[in-house]
Amino acid sequence: MTPVSIFNDVIGPVMRGPSSSHCAAALRIGRLARDLMDGEITEVLVEFDVSGSLPTTHESQGSDMGLFGGLLGWEADDERLPDSAQALADAGIKMRIETIDVGDAHPNTYRLTLKNRREQHSLIAVSTGGGMMEVLSIDGVPMHMDGGYHETLIWLPNGISGRFETDEIIIHPVEKGVIVQIEAAGFVSTEGLKPASVKRLAPVLPVPSRKDVRVPFASCAEMLAHDAAKHTPLWQLAVEYECARGSFTEKEVIAKMVEIVRILRKSITQGIAGTSYEDRVLGHQSGRFQDMLNAGLLLDGGALNRMVLYVTALMEVKSSMGVIVAAPTAGACAALPGAVIGMAESMNRGEDEMAKAMLAAGLIGVFIATRWTFAAEVGGCQAEGGAASSMAAAALVTLAGGTRDQAIAAASMAFQSMLGLICDPIANRVEAPCLGKNVMAASNALSCANMALAGFDPLIPLDEVIDAAKAVAERMPREHRCTSLGGLAVTPTSLAIEKRLAGLKKGCGSCSCH
Repeated sequence: MTPVSIFNDVIGPVMRGPSSSHCAAALRIGRLARDLMDGEITEVLVEFDVSGSLPTTHESQGSDMGLFGGLLGWEADDERLPDSAQALADAGIKMRIETIDVGDAHPNTYRLTLKNRREQHSLIAVSTGGGMMEVLSIDGVPMHMDGGYHETLIWLPNGISGRFETDEIIIHPVEKGVIVQIEAAGFVSTEGLKPASVKRLAPVLPVPSRKDVRVPFASCAEMLAHDAAKHTPLWQLAVEYECARGSFTEKEVIAKMVEIVRILRKSITQGIAGTSYEDRVLGHQSGRFQDMLNAGLLLDGGALNRMVLYVTALMEVKSSMGVIVAAPTAGACAALPGAVIGMAESMNRGEDEMAKAMLAAGLIGVFIATRWTFAAEVGGCQAEGGAASSMAAAALVTLAGGTRDQAIAAASMAFQSMLGLICDPIANRVEAPCLGKNVMAASNALSCANMALAGFDPLIPLDEVIDAAKAVAERMPREHRCTSLGGLAVTPTSLAIEKRLAGLKKGCGSCSCH
């Protein structure tokens, strides 16, 4: 399994849409499906398992928007994404979405059947959280693709073989031949062969994968053993990790995170200035918060008030289909950056310091993603808001000049405080109670950061807290894991808002949904 990358799995993607598990991951699946068809698609059948999360959420939480954009070859931050359904219809692609009963193991499973004038292919993939995905099979043949490689698929009839100058070959037996799957840094030549078919699937992740990559550690316990008594600051350990994972220099890693910080600061400014979008539960509220704050009409929360302002601004940008960064997810996109940028500005710290704090947070996210998930469909909001709070706590300790062990203690305490948090989006939109949960995650992070700086004992090691959250999730009802079938999502008011919004939406004209 390819090791987690901070920029692939934790801080990113840069995207539009309400949910990274739905929109960004679906877009990446669509991009791979488009390549499987050589960019020519006339018909698509999408099937969702009745027991998964997607039958009740695919339209309102952005799966359709993302998948359609991916099938059109767009990027996750493309400004046309809200209109992808119409664009799909204009491209002459017939779309059909059906619910079936097949008992898929993962709640975010996409089953695609694609056709054009020449051929038909099928693809099964899952969204694993935070915009990440995995292809499980193509044409019924089990295989693994995480979107990090150039994938060359070669259909060879019986009796034909070839020699490839690479060790990255997987042979999949099929009727009357084999499919040769080659994962490499670039596409592999088929010169001299007589394949029945060749497909080239381009990578969809910003940090490429490569064979035999070695990272210095994959868990918090391994990191502590690796660093031992050196007590290296957490952000520097994050740089060491990502340099090994992505073959970057320290300067490149910091520069990449500074670029993300600048995107986030721009989005915060846009959010405070005002946003609008028709299919939306909440209107613009952060501007009024800033006015009240500037007038001295709010309770004195110190830097926390600036953090709350920035968290709410980012959530409003997300809800208006503006550009955000899934950190670690779109539904929990605001807690970490709002906390870091708000506190850093209150402390008169620059973008390099913000980037280092975000890197420290990213390493905590690596430990979470490696052991578990960021997907609320799997773990409830504790997987999103809990992870974001844990990451933000470590980041705030880093901003304060705290030690490696204080940052880890803060991350542990913050995550402990969020165990059991359910995901129950009102009106089936990722806005509320997500807004309040992001604010709570940031506020909890600040409290736990100060507690850690003061020497409070977290008692439970971070790795054990992550494992406990996973165990809690396994006992969490499906209704409370981002299905909009429980909690606040099924209150009379929530259902009434959903009905009202459904009445405002226009038919996409591109699909037949059952």
